[in-house]
Amino acid sequence: MKRVASKRLVTSLFVSLFLLLSANMAQALSFTGDRLPDFTQLVKDNSAAVVNISTTQKIKRRYHGMPPGMEIPDIPEGSPFGDFLRRFFGEEGQGGDGGSGGEEFETQSLGSGFIIDESGYVVTNNHVIKDADEIIVRLSDRRELKAKVVGTDPRSDMALLKVEASDLPVVKIGTSENIEVGEWVMAIGSPFGFDHSVSVGVISAIGRNLPSENYVPFIQTDVAINPGNSGGPLFNLDGEVIGINSQIYSRTGGFMGLSFAIPIDVAMDVVKQLKTKGRVSRGWLGILIQDVNRELAESFGMKQPQGAVVLRIVEDSPAEKAGFKVGDVVVEFNGKEIFHSSDLPIAVGRAPVGKKARVKVIREGKSKILTVTIDELPSEEELTGQSSDKPAKLKTNRLGLTVEALNAEQRKRLDLGERGVIVRDVVKGPARDAGIRPGDIILMLNSKDVKDPAQFKQLVKSLPKGKSVPVLIQRGNAPVFLPIKVPE
Repeated sequence: MKRVASKRLVTSLFVSLFLLLSANMAQALSFTGDRLPDFTQLVKDNSAAVVNISTTQKIKRRYHGMPPGMEIPDIPEGSPFGDFLRRFFGEEGQGGDGGSGGEEFETQSLGSGFIIDESGYVVTNNHVIKDADEIIVRLSDRRELKAKVVGTDPRSDMALLKVEASDLPVVKIGTSENIEVGEWVMAIGSPFGFDHSVSVGVISAIGRNLPSENYVPFIQTDVAINPGNSGGPLFNLDGEVIGINSQIYSRTGGFMGLSFAIPIDVAMDVVKQLKTKGRVSRGWLGILIQDVNRELAESFGMKQPQGAVVLRIVEDSPAEKAGFKVGDVVVEFNGKEIFHSSDLPIAVGRAPVGKKARVKVIREGKSKILTVTIDELPSEEELTGQSSDKPAKLKTNRLGLTVEALNAEQRKRLDLGERGVIVRDVVKGPARDAGIRPGDIILMLNSKDVKDPAQFKQLVKSLPKGKSVPVLIQRGNAPVFLPIKVPE
């Protein structure tokens, strides 16, 4: 009886353990199922408001005739090969109209967009409709509508279109302010022309700055985005648009795991301005900046690298009027910390034009507050629009440099005023280690303006031994700060 009772007890314990494990497994599976999102309803609710955008552009192919010394050979009449040569090179090698014109043909491109209100406003990327002669918006119900351009903003790669139609489905606009890395997102678009294709993934990073874009803090995702997805919406799990798919990082032309979307808050600010005035205005300081690395931070007397160091100040700009100086490190703008230099253009761009802004800078190791009245960012065209003195030679062996004075013609051409000496030779030493090259123009050394070789010599002598100091050089038309380690 004891053995039977013992077996029953063991069996009872095994059964209890099995039931407990089964319950835990079921709970775990249920939990996992709750965590994996189901996108089917999101697609049903939102795909109708996503549109395919096709554009047509007329281009004139210009003929340049046969290469010099060559003629179209004598080919039998009606030969298709002869017709090909005449069409491509022109009659008698001169082009179809004497070499000044050519055949007109059409090119087409595809992209995506989405409807933001029932009156027919459609949002897409500027690069999708740029230079288009005709824009066709195709809806999920097979309607094809001609669109007119309300306005474009190349700096944010945004375009606002308008179509005339009724019963238009619209998306729900969300906010990009509270999005988080790791959050699930969904894209709908027309990759390679395949309408209403869905791809999903997560947010990989936020506030991402790209070299080609200064005014957009991109959302980075791992959602599969390919040619044709541009301009399409990026949804969160609540079915709200939080971004506009704009760019991919690729070495092949196709998706490689990195895609970038314009935050919807930035996009809707652009849309509002395009609706009301047909263009976008942004704030402007009038400075050229550079990021601060560890060596530069040390040379500026900072505890850690952060901020944007001022390389150049535009004449008569808000920054000049506010008392900015070359070498200032901007670490805060209107209460917002400037951690990377790329944070500053975004913050300034969104600042109200004509209003005052409070800017915190580090100047010669000390904090200073500047108040600047924000001006409107000039156009790209306005921004880019913007005697034989015998040079005296001087060698400065301490840094390994040979410098010369600039002549009057060089100063005028480079718009340097009274500053600068030109580097003629660099030998092994601190200057070469810092990256200074022959032809560079030294504008500042250790936060002091360089006026001529003699004064430069005195500045070099006064440099603190064993310390890193900043040197401002101009290479071509671009100034840049470099940290240089002074020898013991």
